[in-house]
Formats: sequence, structure tokens, C-alpha cells
Amino acid sequence: MRTSEFLSEVDRYSAHNYKPLPVVLEKGEGVWVWDVEGRKYLDCLSAYSALNQGHRHPKIVAALKAQADKITLTSRAFHNDQMGAFLRKLCDLSGMEVALPMNTGSEAVETALKVARKWGYQVKGVAHDQAEIIVCENNFHGRTTTIVSFSTEHQYRDGFGPFTPGFKAVPYGDLQALEAAITPNTVGFLFEPIQGEAGVLIPPPGFLAAAQALCEKNRVLFMADEIQTGLGRTGKLFAVAHDCPKKPDMLILGKALGGGVFPVSAMLCSKQIMSVIKPGDHGSTFGGNPLAAAVGIAALEVIVDEKLVARSAELGVYLIKKLRETLSSSPHVQEIRGRGLMIGVEIKTSSGKARAFCEKLADLGVLVKETHDQVIRITPPLVVEREELDGLVAQIEKVLF
Repeated sequence: MRTSEFLSEVDRYSAHNYKPLPVVLEKGEGVWVWDVEGRKYLDCLSAYSALNQGHRHPKIVAALKAQADKITLTSRAFHNDQMGAFLRKLCDLSGMEVALPMNTGSEAVETALKVARKWGYQVKGVAHDQAEIIVCENNFHGRTTTIVSFSTEHQYRDGFGPFTPGFKAVPYGDLQALEAAITPNTVGFLFEPIQGEAGVLIPPPGFLAAAQALCEKNRVLFMADEIQTGLGRTGKLFAVAHDCPKKPDMLILGKALGGGVFPVSAMLCSKQIMSVIKPGDHGSTFGGNPLAAAVGIAALEVIVDEKLVARSAELGVYLIKKLRETLSSSPHVQEIRGRGLMIGVEIKTSSGKARAFCEKLADLGVLVKETHDQVIRITPPLVVEREELDGLVAQIEKVLF
């Protein structure tokens, strides 16, 4: 089958809930992918940071295959021999005390919301059904009904009401607005250390540290959604550490936790916070399954053993500097911003939308994707080489001049 046939098949049988670039991929290795026509591309999206370790990392694939030959699913009705080791490694690496494993990022966020509310009632003493959680405008935490209830993006909400109450949205990076929104009923502040879907938006220096202090003062849980930003993407193991001297009260992980081969997510916090959850309160048939746990162990070991955090920091500085130098006189570029290997190139509205530039880059063998119409998101796997980044910049230069 050729590309056009695959696209026709998907158009016929799939819900039209995505608008992908017209590229049909069949193979991936490291930072490279190949389509059904045999064309080779540099993957600079990394499945929205799920592929920090690259495509089909040998150690992660080996762990997947070895575990698949033993046992893949037990449900939480029984114990398995992989979950405890996975959660111990995750807690040791993050400095958090306990974790609740799930599958997708949205599930991990939902877990955090439920735990925060129950903590508010049982520990903080908020009146029944009065708990409030503060979020940021332009947030993206997932697609479930509860999560889109506090989205400020019209399309994410349109046609999906009635919505779940109990949320307040404040401008991202506005400390005064956050302080004004806190009431005795506030149980949590949920945020992304960098807003990826919103266009790689970075909060003002000092905002997160001040927000954390404000939350601590008012007994409000500081809830960091690091699904996209965590596990080395921004040049720190967790992006919140760029600004905050202390760990968050809740850490929400997904994407790269599964090493690009399996959905794995988790919410981490202290034993005291997690103690509000009792048997039967919350769970998942697949959460903590032995296949996911084995993959998660390998995914974490690759990040540590191959020093991908330091690599992201070093290569991120290099790539951002090179992009700014190369594109400084581009008639199309409004701004280049980012941390580590999480970078956004904002396109001037006078030049049209970013989608057209992404399509041209695909023709040149580079895969990126637009976000919020005007931003090209650049997030290559953390195993990328400097020479490959040079090639990326050369192709971007062709498109943006």
C-alpha cells in the first residue's frame, strides 16, 4: 500500500479527532523514522515528549520482550513481582515517598485531582463538596470530561458540557491573581512548569518558587504536571526544579515514563497525602501491570545511565543559541523560546499559520508539529546528536527564509 491508500483507509474508518501531517510511518530507530515509501525523517516531536529515550531503545524493548514472555497482566486483585521495584526506583529518583501507578497522563491527573480533594476534606477540613482547585489559563492536562471542565480552550469544551465544578483559572505566571484566588476552600494549585500545548510558554522567573511558598502558607497542595516536561526534557530531571527549591506536594508523570513503547503514568506525593486513599477508593485494572512496570524500570535506567538530563541541558543551550543566531533576520519568526530540548518557534501572524511551515519541513525530512496555530514545537529525543541538530537547523533555515 502507498501513502495515499493508508490515508484513505484511515479517513474511512477513523474518527476525525486529529489532523496529522500526511506522513505514514512504519519504522523508527533512535531519532529517525521511515515512512511506507521508504523516506527517512528526523523526528523532532518525540510523540509530545513520550520518546525522550528515542524510538525503540534496545534496553527498553528488551525489557518489554522479556516481561511479555513471563506475565503481562495480573490486575490489582493480586500482586506482581515488578510493580514494587518500579515504584521504588521512581520514588528514589524523584525524592517522593509513594506513588500511585496508572496508564495515561490524563488518568494520572485525574488521580491527583481526586487525592487533592479527599485530602482537602479529611486533612484540611474543607466542608463537604466545597473543595476548589486553582489552574492556569491556557492549560493542557488531558481530555477527560473533568479535565476539559477547567480548560480555557473553547474547542476542548465545545459540546461536552455540563462541566465538573470546583475549579478556578488564573493567568499563567500571575502571582497576584493566584493569591487573590485562594480561599479557605482551596485544596490545590495544578500547573505545568512549562505550558507545552499552549506554545511552549515559560512562566516569569521566580513565579513558581513564589507560588510554592504561597501554597505552603495557605495549606494548598502544589501540584506539578510534568507529563510533558518531566524526565529530562527541559534540562532538569523535573522542570519545576528550575525555579523551586523544594519538591512539589504532588508530581504527575507519564509519557517518557513508558519509554515510548507502553503507556505508563503515575502520581507521586507524600505518605501523609496518599494516606487518604483506602482500598476501593481509586484504581485501574492495568495500572501497575507487570509489563508496564518492567518497561518503566528500563525507561528510568536509560535516563540515568545515559545521562539524558545533562545531555538535554547541554544540547538545549546549543540548539536555542543556534536557532536564534540563524533565524535572527527571518521575516517569519516572532520569538524563539524554550528550556532544554523543549523549544517553540513562534511564527508571526502576518506569515500565516505554523502548519504550512511544518508541512514544508516534512518535505525536507524533518517532523515537527504546530501548536496553538502559530508555534512550531521542537522536541527531539534526548539521544539526538549535535550533528543531527545542525541538520535540523539547516532545514529550518530553508523554510523560514
